[in-house]
Amino acid sequence: MAIVVNKPIPEFDASATGGIKVSNTSHLGQTVVLYFYPKDNTPGCTTEAMQFRDHYKDFVKAGAVVFGVSRDNMKSHDEFKAKLELPFELIADTEEKMCHMFGVVKNKIMYGKKVKGIERSTFLIGPDGVLKAEWRGLKVPGHVDEVLKEVKALKKA
Repeated sequence: MAIVVNKPIPEFDASATGGIKVSNTSHLGQTVVLYFYPKDNTPGCTTEAMQFRDHYKDFVKAGAVVFGVSRDNMKSHDEFKAKLELPFELIADTEEKMCHMFGVVKNKIMYGKKVKGIERSTFLIGPDGVLKAEWRGLKVPGHVDEVLKEVKALKKA
């Protein structure tokens, strides 16, 4: 089932760092920022994680919870989270269930070879469990500010 803006998020459940379970209903009443990224400890993903970290208090103040999602395993996530001192949890989607549900698995060309990769994307889910906004195939610079602006607008609405 594909996800569509202004429609409820389909059912899912996943495990995150800190022993947290995340599902389509686990955070009802809160705004949820789900950002999908290709891989722990790569330059773009590290920069993006640090920007979400540096703006984390602003997201919390605006009533949002942030989750990073990648195909890395829990051990990799725990190390990445500790190394960057991330204040939010990371979801280990090792079976790519969430990646496929959100449609972020894409064919990429890497060093001349076709590989299946994760397209950097962010999804904003409202307190009612409805997808409010999505950013796909994005570039890291300025992105976190854009998401925060949307979270604040949602809080005002």
